[in-house]
Amino acid sequence: MNLNNIHNIYFIGIGGIGMSAIARYFAAQGKNLAGYDKTPSEITKELEKVGVAIHFIDAVKNIPLAFLDKESTLVVYTPAIPKNSEELNYFKNNKFTILKRAEILGLITKSTFCLAASGTHGKTTTSSILGHIMQPEKATSFLGGIAENYNSNLILGDDKITVVEADEFDRSFLQLSPNIACVTSMDADHLDIYGEASSLEASFIAFTQKVSDTLIVAKGLHLEGLTYAVNEDADYKAYNLRIEQGTYVFDVQTPTNQIKDIVFHLPGKHNVMNALAALAMADVYGVSLENIKKQLSTFKGVKRRFSYRIKTNDFVLIDDYAHHPTELNAVENSIREMYPNEKVLAVFQPHLFSRTKDFIDDFAKALSKFDEVILLDIYPAREEPIPNVTSEWLLSKINIKQKKITEKKNIIKDIKQSSAKVVAMLGAGDIGVLINEVSDHLLKLQKNEV
Repeated sequence: MNLNNIHNIYFIGIGGIGMSAIARYFAAQGKNLAGYDKTPSEITKELEKVGVAIHFIDAVKNIPLAFLDKESTLVVYTPAIPKNSEELNYFKNNKFTILKRAEILGLITKSTFCLAASGTHGKTTTSSILGHIMQPEKATSFLGGIAENYNSNLILGDDKITVVEADEFDRSFLQLSPNIACVTSMDADHLDIYGEASSLEASFIAFTQKVSDTLIVAKGLHLEGLTYAVNEDADYKAYNLRIEQGTYVFDVQTPTNQIKDIVFHLPGKHNVMNALAALAMADVYGVSLENIKKQLSTFKGVKRRFSYRIKTNDFVLIDDYAHHPTELNAVENSIREMYPNEKVLAVFQPHLFSRTKDFIDDFAKALSKFDEVILLDIYPAREEPIPNVTSEWLLSKINIKQKKITEKKNIIKDIKQSSAKVVAMLGAGDIGVLINEVSDHLLKLQKNEV
């Protein structure tokens, strides 16, 4: 398919983080865009500002007339859309050209030099760091999060180099044609799609076989490629790691060179690993180590990835997308590193019934490391409930005294009643919207405005 010949593009699930990056890309090219999403969000508001017509009720009558022309319209959808979607089924039944999000991303990147960051954890941060490093090289980067430096999930460059987040969900990354890629991790996840961990690993192996030039892998993964590690021998090794004025400083040994005193502002050793993966990919591409070092020092982070919403001497509120036990552990480790003597409250919204069921004991173990836990009900996303899989079940397995379940409407009151100085709001569901109301109220409280 020649995308240059397509004039109308209709997105089903346009508010999704991956979908909206592609929509922004086509909007910048002057295409005629419209779309549907379940709920309004900051992302949909930003798209509407650039002229994208968006509606929030799934009905064929809401589709703008121009997009009902089969010859000039391409339909793009996300796998998160339910099978009974009225609009998607209309387009299918009328034999429109329909592509999954991953397929369109594959088409966009096929004619470029593509750098792809994959892994069950860390790929959003790694691809965002890499996108920032590659921005002076005029790369166009499609990110799975909002990069703070650009307040966007798209860093627009030219059409020669692309940086992409290679998503294993629904085996999406197998649509890509990466020249250089990294694998940050291969922990079991998305077992609702894969069934078992071995199928997930097989999918990652299939992805690595698509890499045409160089594969870079976290040390310890059973994959063939250049390795990277912190304080361990590897092809790319970060060492002499220290914290100076709340910021990481470290040195890196590459296969052929060495660079000293890299300054990096994101907390947590897992983020040093992410920075190292991005450094390795950029180094293999040919960016000078000095330029990489300069870009790393100015990287501000990704929204909802250990984002400070309030940071004062008396109170800290952290917002993080963590929705897997490994990610909860990483957040807890980072908080303990930055605030070793403080009481920490985790407010967690489990994401998906299937994920909660598959990793119930690991979730309980990770949450038991916090001093206090408040659980919200499970966010269903694309799923129907599973009998007996509830937040109450998870709560019963958490091994600390201060734990409870609450409703969204009571969350501010519950946080205020806690004596914790550090509060982390965690999860991939609509807790990411709830955090805005919580932080606004607590900020006003600190200023004695409420």
